[in-house]
Amino acid sequence: MKKVIWITGGGTGIGKAVAIKFANQGWKVAISGRRENILKEVEDINPNIKSFPLDVNDKEKCFEIMKNIKEEFGDIDICFFSTGTWDPKKEREIDVEQIEKVFKVNFFGTLNCIKSVEDHFRNRKNGIITIVSSIAGYKGLPNSTGYGPSKAALNNLAESLYFDFGRYNVRVCLVSPGFIKTPMTDKNDFKMPFLKTPEYSADKIYNGLINSNKFEIHFPKSLTLLLKFLKIIPDRLYFYLVKKMTKLQKK
Repeated sequence: MKKVIWITGGGTGIGKAVAIKFANQGWKVAISGRRENILKEVEDINPNIKSFPLDVNDKEKCFEIMKNIKEEFGDIDICFFSTGTWDPKKEREIDVEQIEKVFKVNFFGTLNCIKSVEDHFRNRKNGIITIVSSIAGYKGLPNSTGYGPSKAALNNLAESLYFDFGRYNVRVCLVSPGFIKTPMTDKNDFKMPFLKTPEYSADKIYNGLINSNKFEIHFPKSLTLLLKFLKIIPDRLYFYLVKKMTKLQKK
């Protein structure tokens, strides 16, 4: 029997690339997202892919879609929750409504999906729940009043759930991509260092999920290891270095 992966945010960017990667490897792939036409385009790429439209803010719908996927494909082996939103033009000031919107999708939308598969994985006592975060969640960055904090919250959530699901032999995995060329990062108005393609991300993610048992999959290492170093240096030095790098970006 073919294995099954459920991917949210599967219509574009990293989610789409991961869907195609797993489908090409013979997996049954369920993709979810709000835009049915975009999902259908991905579905047409490979017969192993089937779309299940979903707004992750709809708690009841998350449960319904999870049930539909199981009826269509059987037990879900891996969940890959990558739904996210970001608007850099609205991150330059404290826009409370915008921050609430970002958290509603990035954090609570992901949480709704995790809740929908909680009993499935606890009863199954096997499988992987994957939470897609970002390097923006490592430390506070300029002009990131909503996106960065929402990803930091996901990092903390993933660490907590690692223990909780671990008791049931279920692996929780955190994915922390650097700058990946997607419709979302195309909104950025600054030069993105070490920019990679979604296909590069899919290769790293597939290898990390299937051939490794690490908690965090982060890439590209040339960027993520630098940012991990910045996490452990004194705050005063961190703020100084970020200010310097930000000024260089503006030149």
